[in-house]
Amino acid sequence: MTMKTVIDIARYDSPIGKLGLASVDGRLVHLDFEDNDGRMVLIQSRRFKSVDWQENGKVSASVTAWLDGYFAGKHMPLPLADLDLRGTDFQKMVWQALIEIPTGTHVSYAGMATKLGNPKAVRAVARANALNPVSILVPCHRVIGSDGTLTGYAGGLARKQWLLDHEAALVRAA
Repeated sequence: MTMKTVIDIARYDSPIGKLGLASVDGRLVHLDFEDNDGRMVLIQSRRFKSVDWQENGKVSASVTAWLDGYFAGKHMPLPLADLDLRGTDFQKMVWQALIEIPTGTHVSYAGMATKLGNPKAVRAVARANALNPVSILVPCHRVIGSDGTLTGYAGGLARKQWLLDHEAALVRAA
């Protein structure tokens, strides 16, 4: 008999919409906007083959403290110990590169591919970016098109613009 992985779901009210936070054993495995719950179920069902979803409000206090600080305009260390980023080695490499993009700045998909040592991997970088399971904390919103336009964001381009504007204001205020 296969044991089911229990995924605890909590909700967080943000200035740009309610977030769904999914945790396994107290570590965040997914953060997305509530209107993307289907995306969360799809991605996590691929990562964990047998899942028991429980909407019980459990989430690491460090994650909610980070979100509170972020939306209040405070710079705080990312709670990496409380994140569980499961993916391929390439995906994890892209997600780490996303974490390293400084607040208030952005990079293109081509720039990310070049930074990772493979300038021809633009589509692979874009795909890994799209599969980022922990939105906002792993700032996939900081990646834009080579021509400077906003492109693809699972939360929608208006939210992506809001996040970029919010971070630009944080940098100006610092």
